[in-house]
Amino acid sequence: MSRIRQYLNEVLLEMKKATWPWDPKEKGFAKYKELNDSTIVVFIAMLLMGAFVSFFDTALRMFFEAASKSL
Repeated sequence: MSRIRQYLNEVLLEMKKATWPWDPKEKGFAKYKELNDSTIVVFIAMLLMGAFVSFFDTALRMFFEAASKSL
């Protein structure tokens, strides 16, 4: 039982050291500004990567279809 208690105390100590993506002094929606900004950046990056993959997938498909018809 003492090992579990020691483990939980160490977990709590590490959680206090962590940097959280919100400002505890702010209220409401402004509290999560960093979290919201990071989410938007990830969403935009995901859209750009999806467009990149789709473009090359379509281009390669068309290339191989044209190559197979010419044979």
